[in-house]
Amino acid sequence: MRIPARQTAGFTLIELMITVAVIGILAAIAYPSYTAYIVKSNRAAAKAFLLEVSGRQQRYMLDARSYAADLAALQMAVPAEVSKNYGITTAPKTGSTPPGFTATATPTGGQAARDSGCGTLTVDEAGAKTASGLDGVAKCW
Repeated sequence: MRIPARQTAGFTLIELMITVAVIGILAAIAYPSYTAYIVKSNRAAAKAFLLEVSGRQQRYMLDARSYAADLAALQMAVPAEVSKNYGITTAPKTGSTPPGFTATATPTGGQAARDSGCGTLTVDEAGAKTASGLDGVAKCW
């Protein structure tokens, strides 16, 4: 008389290890792309706010015949999603004729470490955009 073979249910250890390895490979590929996307998203928010500051400075110039000394004079507050990654400042250019201003976004914390290629972003009264990093204006703006 033959004893029936026991039916197995579940996964073998080899199948489980293959699944873990595949998940690990996918995570190793996806995580750097995700962090790069977050860095670019944070930079885009800072650029949008800098352009908003620039527009507000131009309107302030029409009303007051000079550029505002800071964001408080423009009655602007830095949004939370920008302020946690960038320090935003604006200041009139001293000794320039005609008058001018510079709005600056300086990366802070993790953004500064991950986005060293672009670094500090600036825009002035003429709309000239600069980036202090090695990637240059074309890639950063």
